[in-house]
Amino acid sequence: RRQRALLWGVLLAAWEAAWGQLRYSVPEEMPKGSFVGDVAKDLGLQLPEFTDRGFRIVDRGRTQYFSLHGKTGHLVTAERIDREQLCRLVEKCVLRCELIVEGQMQVYGIEVEIKDINDNAPIFRDAEIELRMSETTAPGSRFSLPRAHDPDTGLNSLQSYELSGDEHFSLAVQVGPGGDQRPELVLAKALDREEATFHELVLRAMDGGDPARTGTARIRVTVLDANDNAPVFSQAEYTVRVPEDVPVGSVLVTVMATDVDEGLYGLVKYSMKKETDTASDIFHLDSETGAIKLLKILDFEEGDSYELEVQAHDSGALFDTTKVVITVTDVNDNAPELTVSSKLNEISEDAPPGTVVALLHLQDRDSGANGELTSNPSFSLAMKESPDGSKPELVLERALDREKQSSFELVMMAVDAGDPARSGTVQIRVNVTDANDNPPVFAQDRYHVSLREDAPPGSAVLNLSASDADAGTNARITYSFGKMPTKTLQKFMVDAESGSVTLQEALDFEDTSLFSLAVEAKDGG
Repeated sequence: RRQRALLWGVLLAAWEAAWGQLRYSVPEEMPKGSFVGDVAKDLGLQLPEFTDRGFRIVDRGRTQYFSLHGKTGHLVTAERIDREQLCRLVEKCVLRCELIVEGQMQVYGIEVEIKDINDNAPIFRDAEIELRMSETTAPGSRFSLPRAHDPDTGLNSLQSYELSGDEHFSLAVQVGPGGDQRPELVLAKALDREEATFHELVLRAMDGGDPARTGTARIRVTVLDANDNAPVFSQAEYTVRVPEDVPVGSVLVTVMATDVDEGLYGLVKYSMKKETDTASDIFHLDSETGAIKLLKILDFEEGDSYELEVQAHDSGALFDTTKVVITVTDVNDNAPELTVSSKLNEISEDAPPGTVVALLHLQDRDSGANGELTSNPSFSLAMKESPDGSKPELVLERALDREKQSSFELVMMAVDAGDPARSGTVQIRVNVTDANDNPPVFAQDRYHVSLREDAPPGSAVLNLSASDADAGTNARITYSFGKMPTKTLQKFMVDAESGSVTLQEALDFEDTSLFSLAVEAKDGG
């Protein structure tokens, strides 16, 4: 069955290259190394090209659930994935990671939907349920029963209940506003304590998997003598809103019920019906006072609402039930996280405006605005937001000039909209490389030199010098004569490296008294 589910997951995988987004699906509980999707094929790359480009998977969560197989270009599972553990409160379980193309300033988002399998049976918190009913209880009376819990989703989750064991009782199932099923025990036939002091029933919960899984709870109903007044809560539903940073030990709300009976039948105690362990781990109900206290720190990002079912019962068999809804409000307890996904270590000074210098990633676990980015406006680099604000880019805003500034030290900051605001920073250094944008320049554009006609060959005529504001090869200068008469070229020589002009042949004033030399300086660009 698991292999069949994997095949369907592969057939249903889809990607949207136009938006840089890859989408796949895979069943939960697959072993490590299981196939998720053919990334190389979906990107339209041959394996040699895929290997040469340098791809890597980045997972922003605490655990990396996927890895990339370098030889095949396949995305595979890096861990066994339990959907119920990852997405306990989410109907559609999606894990996200990123595929970064090194050196190309390109990133692909990957979404993998974790499909549910029927790996959990419905479970009742208590396998044994004790109920106590007065023999005067009227037929048709209804009694709330504990609900079963099944962490699976869809058809694999809880679908139905059934009751067996006694003609005195039947089962009714109420459907809540959210579609949840609430089993109720219905008294179908009047009780007679003298006939039977207790009744044994079996409640079954079934899911819709193939094959179906079943959970059971045994119900023992003890028949008591008459107690004609049940406790009554002051409210049918209690609602309270608390910030997520409320201290542990705080009383969040106090429920109250009264019973007009006297003596033991009028003594009210409280209990919390626990369908899952979550509520009992976080909240404590005082059975005497009805006060609900906080047992552990709340986290809005893990759960923003809790619904408790509280029962008030007297010393007889009667009780009342109320609902307590605790809503958790967000506080600004998480700073924005700004990280560098990929960046250029150096950029040429002739790079055009709009060149992407770095890919950033921004996230804030709090709700609301993800954060606002700021940068130092005196630099030539600026921020460019992605559509969802989580993948900003650092881009070149205006032309660079290495001769004025050869490197940039940027501190990027992300600020959230909290009060007080929290911020996260990341530091980026970018070196500017030289482009041949400056010609050599002589100290003078014209030189006048006098030389005796009896100067011997090899005599120094003039030491020329030119400078170039560029660096490296672009600033290396060589000297040569320009276009001149052959006679002049025979008389003089210029050193290509030093720029020194020397005499090569003897002079004759009566033959020529003036020479005009054209000297050129060229850089290595």
